[in-house]
Amino acid sequence: MDVPTSGYRVARLDEIGELDDGRAPWRPVRHHLGISAFGVNAWSAARAGDRIVNEHDEDEPDGNEELYVVLDGRAVFELDGERHGAPAGTLVFVRPGVKRTAFAEDPGTTIVAVGGVAGQAYEPSGWELWAPVNRLYEAGEYAEAADRAREIADAHPEYAGLLYNLACCESLAGRTAAALEHLGRAVERSERFRAYAKEDSDFDPVRADPAFRKLVAG
Repeated sequence: MDVPTSGYRVARLDEIGELDDGRAPWRPVRHHLGISAFGVNAWSAARAGDRIVNEHDEDEPDGNEELYVVLDGRAVFELDGERHGAPAGTLVFVRPGVKRTAFAEDPGTTIVAVGGVAGQAYEPSGWELWAPVNRLYEAGEYAEAADRAREIADAHPEYAGLLYNLACCESLAGRTAAALEHLGRAVERSERFRAYAKEDSDFDPVRADPAFRKLVAG
């Protein structure tokens, strides 16, 4: 990511390379432009019928409010089981807890999503960079996931969420010292990860370590 020194940056969507986590590929708009005040990304469908927004509900304590803007083409949103047609120019606002997904009706349908947690300052986590590695984590390939995530985290140490996920993989891969180092760095950047680690089963392999206990105790 190149941070602009002029105070602004201009880019076309097709200049932002797609990332793929095995679900719907997307373009990391926020990361590409260096935005730190809110989350924003874009999805484009190659074919009619493609899922263009992954099904999710943001049903967690820090779930996002999300605004979807259909830039091109036509989409169909499914919101808590109800279908809503969404041609270009449609705005769809969804609160946390609502199960949502969307499908393209035309090839090239493009949706931009903007999100943030109500009442909280936005905190970039780097999930966009982690997402392609998540397939390895889900497959139980923890050592390979840790190797991949380590390369990304070394290049982008500013993202606490990326450091936290790296620590999870290292813990599961038996790399105790590295896991504790990266968890400590994640907590330094964002206090919320201390609370996450207390309950996260990914840290069961290191939970008895005095250094881990000290980290989660604050």
